[in-house]
Amino acid sequence: MKTFNPTAEHPARAVQAWQILVGKAMNRQTATYEGLSILMYGKEAAGVLAAILGHIAFYCIENHIPPLTAIVVGKGPGKPGDRIPLDAAKFDEEREKVYQHNWYDIYPPSEADLAAAFKAHQKS
Repeated sequence: MKTFNPTAEHPARAVQAWQILVGKAMNRQTATYEGLSILMYGKEAAGVLAAILGHIAFYCIENHIPPLTAIVVGKGPGKPGDRIPLDAAKFDEEREKVYQHNWYDIYPPSEADLAAAFKAHQKS
């Protein structure tokens, strides 16, 4: 049985984050960066989520689905971080699209799918 151990690469951790975020989206919940890192790493892991969430953000862009990362917010401001590819002026609208999407109706992306989307946008 595979687990998301501390040495898992970013695409594997993105699969893990995807699962967590889909559950939250379907329940109309947000996740803080701190809370997400605690769920994934068992502790606060500042600075490790940017690339992981980038995999998800770019996958959503590539597949024309709502930006699942829009529900990950800072503890204080309650908004996504500056490095998340999301129009800040449309944050509420984008978050609502995430909540309305039927995430359980689509197959979750594989590590390879997430890595390919991330790599494609790193060249841009």
